[in-house]
Amino acid sequence: MALVIKVRREEVICVEDWAEIRRLHRAEQMPIRAIARHLGISKNTVKRALATDRPPKYERAAKGSVVDAVEVQIRELLRETPTMPATVIAERIGWQRGMTILKERVRELRPAYLPADPVSRTTYQPGELAQCDLWFPDVDVPLGYGQTGRPPVLVLVSGYSRVITARMLPSKTTGDLIDGHWRLLSAWGAVPRMLVWDNEAGVGRGKLTSEFAAFAGLLATKIHLCRPRDPEAKGLVERANGYLTSSFLPGRHFSGPDDFNRRLAAWLAVANRRVHRILSTRPVDRWEADKAGMLALLAVHGPIRH
Repeated sequence: MALVIKVRREEVICVEDWAEIRRLHRAEQMPIRAIARHLGISKNTVKRALATDRPPKYERAAKGSVVDAVEVQIRELLRETPTMPATVIAERIGWQRGMTILKERVRELRPAYLPADPVSRTTYQPGELAQCDLWFPDVDVPLGYGQTGRPPVLVLVSGYSRVITARMLPSKTTGDLIDGHWRLLSAWGAVPRMLVWDNEAGVGRGKLTSEFAAFAGLLATKIHLCRPRDPEAKGLVERANGYLTSSFLPGRHFSGPDDFNRRLAAWLAVANRRVHRILSTRPVDRWEADKAGMLALLAVHGPIRH
């Protein structure tokens, strides 16, 4: 099931391009003409994509793929120039068919030829990124009707300030993950320019789920999926998970998820005021500069629908 948005009869764009248009315009301040040239689409297409905060709708793609015949050529070009745009690849291989299917294949192949992830660095600029992960606390939480469970906790750590925010979710499904992100980012009142994830199924493995691609477009941020077996790319949030396990959880018992979230929020308010061992300062003291570098959180007019 491919996601496309119809703009003109002869031109369509996928949801990932819709999200990228919004990110380039808001986060990178790229002009419409430059976005059109960068993505190989018309200026009118860019304008229409920017005019709506609604993600693209489903349209069934034709079965089979005609791009298989040129995959070897694509790989050779990516081997020489990993960042080569899909539009340039299309020109080099003489591609005469629709761009959506070619871009999807290039998107799938490109990670294998890219250099080391930039998110693996240990220092970041204000507002640059936040690392995200699910923490599974080793404690049984009452869920009602005599049932107990161990629901996941969504954890976000901002790279520059090291401020931690977290919330227990009903599940790790895509819908609950998106709702959790929205609640946590709303509390921050801002959106990091990049959110880093480690191929969580509800977010995407190798490629974002259609719902998360739409969510990224709504926020105008970039969601970076780490490569498999790249533990350094999420070191900040994994250390935060360990901190929660060793310092928040011991000796605590909870009456339910709401109680868990209330007590976790109160504890984080204190934890973010403690001196960070690496930074030698308190995360809260770096927060205002961090937030100033982030994107504004826009109001959402109704729920996301597909």
